[in-house]
Amino acid sequence: MSDMKAQGRLPGEPVAIVDIGSNSVRLVAYESHARAPTPTFNEKVLCGLGQGVATTGLLPEDAVAKALAALHRFRVLCDTMRISDLRSIATAAVRDAANGPQFLSLAQRAMGCKIELLSGSQEARLSALGVVSSIHNADGVVGDLGGGSLELTDVRGGDARHGLTLQLGSLSLMDLSERSPKRAAKIVRETLSNVKLLNGLPGRTFYAVGGTWRALARLHMRQRQYPMNVMHNYVIPSRDALEFVRLVERIDADALLSIESVSSARRPLLAYGAAVLEEIIRQANPKEIVISALGVREGLLYSQLPPETQAEDPLLASAREFNRLRSRAPEHGDELFEWTSRLMTSTHLEEDAEDKRLRHAACLLSDISWRAHPDYRGAQAYDLVVNAAFIGVDHPSRAFLALASAYRHLSNEDFVTPQSRSLVTARQLDRARILGAAMRVAYNISAAMPDVLPRAPMTCDKGQVVLTLPADLAALSSERLQSRIRQFARLIGGDPEIRTLNNSI
Repeated sequence: MSDMKAQGRLPGEPVAIVDIGSNSVRLVAYESHARAPTPTFNEKVLCGLGQGVATTGLLPEDAVAKALAALHRFRVLCDTMRISDLRSIATAAVRDAANGPQFLSLAQRAMGCKIELLSGSQEARLSALGVVSSIHNADGVVGDLGGGSLELTDVRGGDARHGLTLQLGSLSLMDLSERSPKRAAKIVRETLSNVKLLNGLPGRTFYAVGGTWRALARLHMRQRQYPMNVMHNYVIPSRDALEFVRLVERIDADALLSIESVSSARRPLLAYGAAVLEEIIRQANPKEIVISALGVREGLLYSQLPPETQAEDPLLASAREFNRLRSRAPEHGDELFEWTSRLMTSTHLEEDAEDKRLRHAACLLSDISWRAHPDYRGAQAYDLVVNAAFIGVDHPSRAFLALASAYRHLSNEDFVTPQSRSLVTARQLDRARILGAAMRVAYNISAAMPDVLPRAPMTCDKGQVVLTLPADLAALSSERLQSRIRQFARLIGGDPEIRTLNNSI
């Protein structure tokens, strides 16, 4: 363990997945095969393998050549990264094309490994598992829009249920409609009208997976001047989404605000992705659209984990990895959680299971910016947490964690911008202040070292905030510690006091 930490890495071997899709061929390498896999390398090539498959039944020669060149490159990259655990999958275009088997043979030779050709039902399930594994308590329908197909799967109670695949991919629609978004909308309408799976979606969530829908969400995010750049778990209310996709269908893509954030190769597909999303909203009436950056690849990794690992909380798994890599003493994070648990139990502040879960994550993240200059630790903590590759957390909760991490270093409000404040409720902002202030007290006692906080509890008792120090720690009672306890006490409406085992100070 010490050797791994000295190298700045977590235990476990890296793993990579090559995803041969209908529009793009992508390599994603992950730090390890873990509950919350962290990408270390991500590259895609827009090959357009599915272009024309719906009408000709064949993979285009130029697309095949481009894909094989990409696969050769990916093999070299994996060798460079010393990745021996390499997995490769192919989806709709290769599955549907008459020359798919020949391409698969050439692709396996280029990759030097077996490529699994997923069936439509396998693709649907793995995409849904990617959402289940990364969105806390996902409940609704997962839609994975690729170039060649659309997979729809019901998810409920942390499980992926029945799913189906439809020939409504963005490239397929472009071909079948002869590049007419209006004709494409008619094809989508007729196809989805018979999909019974959508009947159970009203009032629930539609989880959108796939590059075209992510590109639409990125445009929506830029138009709103949204104060966070994280795509995963981005929420668009259905009415807002409906108005936006109708706009995308109506006007030329190059005229859209912030269109430069979408690659030129992806832009022609936006109207077709918008047509599919519009019809899903119109027919199924979901409460909201939630964008998932995780799909088939992550679903594949998740499906191969043992049940006890699948059952782990992905947010806490991510926070624990940050803690192990960046904190001075990783075990201190869990001690801080227990210390704040005793404190919160003694207060008048109510906590539900989600509050405790977020507080636990905040405690694990509380020491990740200690290497920064003291004047910038709060700002760095905020930026690290708000932009981290966490899963299992929505944007308001992510902002809460970032604010709590910053308040752990700063007692002032200078870093709280109107933009960051807009992402959290008044209650979340208040809780972030309280938790940050409590952690400032704790670190002044423990110096980030373990085995101290369990011996120095802070509790609330009859209107007083009481920190109890054992006799051997009595000298810690300084003016600075008293100041920090006063700051905390003001936030919850109590009078501060520091006690030792045999006298009060």
